[in-house]
Amino acid sequence: MDLRDRPEDVAFRQEIRRFLAEHLVGEFSDLGGRGGSGDETFGFPVRRRWEKVLAEGGWTCLGWPVEHGGRGATMTEQVIFNEEYARAAAPGRVNVMGEGLLGPTLIHYGTPEQQARFLPPIRKGDELWCQGYSEPDAGSDLANVKTRAVRDGDHWVITGQKVWTSLAHQADWCFVVCRTDPESVRHKGLSYLLVPMDQPGIEVRPIMQLTRTSEFNEVFFDGARTAAENVVGGVGDGWRVALATLAFERGVALLGHQLSFRRELDGLVALAERNGRADHPVVRQRLAQAHIELTIMRYNTLRSLSGVDGPVAPPEASIAKLYWGSWHRRLGELAMAVRGPSATVLDENEDYGLDDLQRSFLFARAETIYGGSNQIQRNIIGERVLGLPPEPKGVA
Repeated sequence: MDLRDRPEDVAFRQEIRRFLAEHLVGEFSDLGGRGGSGDETFGFPVRRRWEKVLAEGGWTCLGWPVEHGGRGATMTEQVIFNEEYARAAAPGRVNVMGEGLLGPTLIHYGTPEQQARFLPPIRKGDELWCQGYSEPDAGSDLANVKTRAVRDGDHWVITGQKVWTSLAHQADWCFVVCRTDPESVRHKGLSYLLVPMDQPGIEVRPIMQLTRTSEFNEVFFDGARTAAENVVGGVGDGWRVALATLAFERGVALLGHQLSFRRELDGLVALAERNGRADHPVVRQRLAQAHIELTIMRYNTLRSLSGVDGPVAPPEASIAKLYWGSWHRRLGELAMAVRGPSATVLDENEDYGLDDLQRSFLFARAETIYGGSNQIQRNIIGERVLGLPPEPKGVA
């Protein structure tokens, strides 16, 4: 694995830098890179306008094939874009679900009609998407979903509840995994439906987080409808399509995420040097360990992306999820140790005035749960990577 830029990579990197330098100004620059994980509600209207700027410049949907409106960018080019985007402290993206998850899923499994209807609005930033997977009794155990859909003429009628639905209150559409065969169990009889959010029969209730923000939501479907043709991959094929969507979640964006981690760690080291905590041998060792682990994370991610093409997420991807989620939670705890007593002080001039470190510390607890909890990741690693016997199942 050669980590050096080739001449064409250097040119591509410079093109991105020029675009960001020219357009990341005014209200976009004022965001200061905010809007990422745990901060998705910050500056949302401005960030949505920024999405339009990216689209007009041809910087959305880089990895999509050219025939579907993308650039057909190589994996290396996608990595470079995410690196430069993070380095420039550009705003958090608002349509990750549409561009990064649903779009590639439709490209691989959608009909030509579905691709023509849904891909252009995603690329242009006109329609935002959310993900309807988790339920109160089916979080990491996706095969246990109970939300059902019944065919009624030219429509599907959907009844049930989803939870932890990121930015559902902002989304125009939701891709919903539901049970279309009432006699089925586990992963059989599931279908993958595309459902408009602005309609009677859908209620969205924000869930307040420790950070006093509401990125996540409960979504209640009570007779909500979607057109019969809005099934991706065919009726009853939802499990295969849903797993493909999850596979796209473990992609190049993680490298950009890691550069955000690097800025966070560098800022923490600078704080430790200013307040004298860097002189404490234990704190100094913990900072050094965090640096080493973050470097390992980057190299492992680059290695795992080598040769990837299409929705293939090997079980080893669970190692990356377990690693970075746990690492970031530990970094938040280290940040509070570096802050010392001031870690408990809020800014009186702001409503629930958390600073960046406090906000990250609180939200990092969720990162070991969403996208598959640490416990589920360990099961996958044990059973599908190491080949250990499966966890005993309860007797019905």
